[in-house]
Amino acid sequence: MSPAAPHSASPSPSPASRLLDWRVRFGALALIWGFSFLLIKVGTEGFAPFQVTFGRLLFGTAVLAVALVLKRDRLPRDVRVWGHLTVAAFLLNALPFSLFAYAELTIPSTLAGICNATTPLWGMLLSLVALSEDRPTRVRAAGLGIGFMGVLTVLGAWQGFSGLDVTGTALALLASFSYAVGWIYVRRTLSGTGVSHLSLAGSQVGLATLQLAVVTPLFTSMPESVEVVPLLAVIALGALGTGYAMLLQYGVVAEVGPTTASMVTYFIPVIATAAGVAVLDEQLTWNTPVGALIVLAGAALTQTRASRRTTAKTPTPTPTTAAAPAPEAAPMATRP
Repeated sequence: MSPAAPHSASPSPSPASRLLDWRVRFGALALIWGFSFLLIKVGTEGFAPFQVTFGRLLFGTAVLAVALVLKRDRLPRDVRVWGHLTVAAFLLNALPFSLFAYAELTIPSTLAGICNATTPLWGMLLSLVALSEDRPTRVRAAGLGIGFMGVLTVLGAWQGFSGLDVTGTALALLASFSYAVGWIYVRRTLSGTGVSHLSLAGSQVGLATLQLAVVTPLFTSMPESVEVVPLLAVIALGALGTGYAMLLQYGVVAEVGPTTASMVTYFIPVIATAAGVAVLDEQLTWNTPVGALIVLAGAALTQTRASRRTTAKTPTPTPTTAAAPAPEAAPMATRP
């Protein structure tokens, strides 16, 4: 999921977090989220996609629950907040996590990581309709066009998408689109609730776990055997990529702000590509890295602001995600 914008009630970084420079934690966050696509790929080699998603959410919830207990934080009490969190859990966790898991049955983890980077593009496109205060500038409009040109480059449009698994790629892009829809929803419904980021995030991931607990048995059956490597991949994906990474991002946002923290988005596809090639021996053609760079350039342009006055009125959107604008008291989103 994505970072959350700072709030006046947000706690300062803990003494333990200060032991590590924020740049170190920023790098660790980029590595964890970048390797998440590799872990999804490995996890699907031993488990059904829904089982991978349920496992990552379960272990992620466990980590966040421990953090809530240690910090003595309280869960939200407002019924309306829980209702909005239920929708957010579906759009930002249950649905995109499942879509990425299904997508990686047929596409490389490198392509999934690059598709994830399109979230800011979808976010801007949707914001033109859903957020009246978020008007486009020429630079941002150019960024949107450049970004989608990058997507076409990655997909090899001039070759008629030859050799591309259309279904898997569409699922990965739909997952990124879901992040964008989710963040717009969160921005409009959970801003200014007065509840801490950690409480909202833990509640959201917990609700997503319950959603998958209902869905998973309906579409899957227990595996006949459990392989160690896929199991470890799912545990790492949940405990690190969905739990610990959220705590890292929570600290980085509180220390240096959402604008700097959101830059982690642009490292994720690079690390995902390097991991897929180095560890899984996935093959790259020239258009994949070139298109990825174009996507990132376009995404960066869509995050620019027209003026300081505009910035003062509207919280700066944070593209990670795994991914679009984060409200003042919104839950942080885990990536991918």
